Amino acid sequence: LLANYNDIGVSNFHHNIERGKVGITLEADTPTLVESVIIEVDLSGRVLKQWNMAAIISAAMIAGGDDPHQFVYPAPNDWFHNNAVTYNRADDSLIISSRENFLICLDYETSAIKWILGDPTKKWYQFPSLRKFALTLAPGSLPPIGQHAVSITFDQNILVMDNGQNSTFQVPPGEQRGYASPRKYKLYLNAKIATEVWNFELSQSIVCPFCSSVYEDAPLNYLIDYAFVNGVHPAPENLSQLLGLNAAGETIFRYQYPSAPCGVAYNSSPLHLENTKFPTVGPQALNLSTRGVVSVGDNVMIGGFIVTGIDPKTMVLRALGPSLSGFGLSGVLTDPVLSVYNSSRTLIATNDNWQADPGHSEITANGLAPANLLESATLQTLGPGAYTVIVTGKDSTPGIALVELYDLSPLSKSKLANMSTRGSVGAVDNVLISGFIVGDVASATVVVRALGPSLASFGVSGVLSDPTLTIYDANGSVIASNDNWQDNINAIDVQKNGLAPPNALESSIVLHLPAGAYTAIVRGANGGTGVGLAEVYELD
Repeated sequence: LLANYNDIGVSNFHHNIERGKVGITLEADTPTLVESVIIEVDLSGRVLKQWNMAAIISAAMIAGGDDPHQFVYPAPNDWFHNNAVTYNRADDSLIISSRENFLICLDYETSAIKWILGDPTKKWYQFPSLRKFALTLAPGSLPPIGQHAVSITFDQNILVMDNGQNSTFQVPPGEQRGYASPRKYKLYLNAKIATEVWNFELSQSIVCPFCSSVYEDAPLNYLIDYAFVNGVHPAPENLSQLLGLNAAGETIFRYQYPSAPCGVAYNSSPLHLENTKFPTVGPQALNLSTRGVVSVGDNVMIGGFIVTGIDPKTMVLRALGPSLSGFGLSGVLTDPVLSVYNSSRTLIATNDNWQADPGHSEITANGLAPANLLESATLQTLGPGAYTVIVTGKDSTPGIALVELYDLSPLSKSKLANMSTRGSVGAVDNVLISGFIVGDVASATVVVRALGPSLASFGVSGVLSDPTLTIYDANGSVIASNDNWQDNINAIDVQKNGLAPPNALESSIVLHLPAGAYTAIVRGANGGTGVGLAEVYELD
């Protein structure tokens, strides 16, 4: 229970809970309206925005010279029957599935109607004020009727679960097909044309008049949920069916189980676990590193990390440059200098050449001696708190460098909860690369972020305007990627943990990882360049 919404007239909730622009959307009843009010709330339950479909459609009909009393009705009449809502970030709009009528798209901010897609034999099409928003169906395309779920595909097509059911309230009720099929439409909004580009009719054999869903997972991979199969027949014939299709159109799985109509899973979304392993003990970040370009001014490499807990933590910090040329990199930093500051900005350690550090023998004993004498390393035992590491070039020389942090006391009652690195993001070799190693002692989930635009508020100039983030495993396989954080399936988890990036163009990913080595690469979208920040957070 998020909150009590009686104060805004909500008497009941129903159907799908969907991701909105910022929070989640809820489909509500009021004492005067049935299934035709939508609210968006944040994670605390605070109402962010409301859409009263009766008021919105009535206003459009009045403006177009029609009488809304001929189409919009008060409770207990179910004239609209809102089944699902999806937010389209590409044009800042809401697409709403009205089972009794159509798909309707609203401008998120103004609530203005942008387009309508539906069966022209239904009642709504008789009103010129609504007909003017209608998309014309291309030859050979069927309109969605009685549809439930609606979503946006990877290539900005509209995907709906067409239940094939005519209106149970409006007259004329429109076409009655008697079978269900998912359908995908490509919209040509300038021409006001909708073309059906995919369906899965299964020989028109599945009777499923209500509920149900379809979502595109990877491109052209679909999860179909028939939640009301044989729902017109008495039990025990009623069942639900989940169906998976791959890009070749092959059925990957079909799972059927007895169910009351819409009684168990009337809406199913893909959930991936193949890249998630659950060890007997959780992960702990033992090593964190970032590679980037070191220059001067705002363009030096700045790393930050937080030690949480009650015990001091022993660690080795390194700054590498010359040895990177052995990995095929050109333009490396020839002589890196490493400086460590506490949260009071007091310098607590500095090193130019690693053999000059008082802890160089222990650094060597732990196998962490840099390959080049000009590289930097320092052994430090630090209490809980926030720390900053700055890598510069001796005599202000520029070049590609690697800053690293190794935890030598993983069993202490403290842990590395966060490491971040700020540096220049360029092209090709000059992207910002952050690596982290996950060990096999108890810890938790990892959140990785890539920031750019929000750095300007801290006085940083030339920031990366639109960062992208990609995560790789030790084999070089991509396990996750994100451009804009609100588009990530785990966006709500990021918000709940207080880690939502300040700017919508910034990136974040939630990961549940087994032991191993991982790499996060920050690039600029469309080849953009500028100062970016890569961050790794370990959650409790």
